Amino acid sequence: DMGFDKCTPIQAQAIPPSLKGRDILAVAQTGTGKTAAFLLPILSELSDRPVTKVNTIILEPTRELAMQVDRQLEGFSFYTRTSSIAIYGGRDGHSMGQEQKALKTGARIVVATPGRLMAHLDMGYTDLSEVRHLVLDEADRMLDMGFIHDVRKVVAELPKKRQTLLFSATMPSSITKLAEHIMLDYDRIEITPQAKTA
Repeated sequence: DMGFDKCTPIQAQAIPPSLKGRDILAVAQTGTGKTAAFLLPILSELSDRPVTKVNTIILEPTRELAMQVDRQLEGFSFYTRTSSIAIYGGRDGHSMGQEQKALKTGARIVVATPGRLMAHLDMGYTDLSEVRHLVLDEADRMLDMGFIHDVRKVVAELPKKRQTLLFSATMPSSITKLAEHIMLDYDRIEITPQAKTA
């Protein structure tokens, strides 16, 4: 029990299909509680089914967002045995070694910026054969920042049989096109921005 008694609209709509393993395309602003909407179902599954290799990849457009999601993940997974690693550039050389070790030993959840994850994948020691969940967070920003090729390369390395959760603040045609490229059949959820977000 994590002390949650009320769900935000995105959590109420995204958590049930996510727990059923459905792919989701969700339009939700930052600050609506979407991080919990994708983390809680994944953590729930991981606590039921222990894994030994990388199970989940969460892609974030910036190191700030990767750090933020990693902090929330640490808070949520405090009482579980789930290991995670945040992977992003702009740190000292030592961090690359730590990331490498976590990837080799199979950190369950990897929160990463696309370019940095690709750097590790190019070196050939990251086993993504057991990845069951891919989360693309702030996907519109990711495309605006020119990460589309890295995102597609990461997706190409993943098993076809997986769950994909795509979250975006806006829904330009490029996002719909990406969704259709990486997901077969998905639930579409739209949370209209309220005057005041949670």
